[in-house]
Formats: sequence, structure tokens, C-alpha cells
Amino acid sequence: MFPKRTYVRDKELLKRVCQLECQHCGSGEQVQAAHSNWGGGKGRGIKADDSLVAALCQKCHWEIDQGHTLTKEQRQAMWLAAHKLTITRLS
Repeated sequence: MFPKRTYVRDKELLKRVCQLECQHCGSGEQVQAAHSNWGGGKGRGIKADDSLVAALCQKCHWEIDQGHTLTKEQRQAMWLAAHKLTITRLS
């Protein structure tokens, strides 16, 4: 049997992420902490760890989560680039 996963949850980190501009388009409007959809403990009804977030505006976040204009690989690359910039800005 596998041990139960312990998730990283950090409300203060999420607040700090939401104070940044969108790390994809640069908008400062409606910025959200967009969790990874690929790994980090994500499952049905469970968000990935809070350490796996990117500062994205609502439009960019929607495009990654529900958009149909990008391939899966393009959506992953878009999120990863924004995640790396978010971590850099928070450091």
C-alpha cells in the first residue's frame, strides 16, 4: 500500500502570487494562482500542491484549463514558463 500524500497548502503564498501581474500576458487584472494540471498530487477534485502555481490573469488561466486553441503541449509550456517567472518574482 502506498503512503498517503501530504499536500503543500500555503494561503500566504497564494496571496503573494495573486499580487503579481500575469506572468504570461502582463495584465494586472484578476490575477489568480493557477495550479498545475500536470502532477504535484493533482487528482479528481484535488488541486496540485500550492508550491506548483503560476500567477495568471483569469483569461490566461482559462486558456490553460479550458481553452481549445492550444495543444496540450502548448498549454503545459505556457503554464511552466509562467510558473518559472512566478517563482523568480517571489524570490
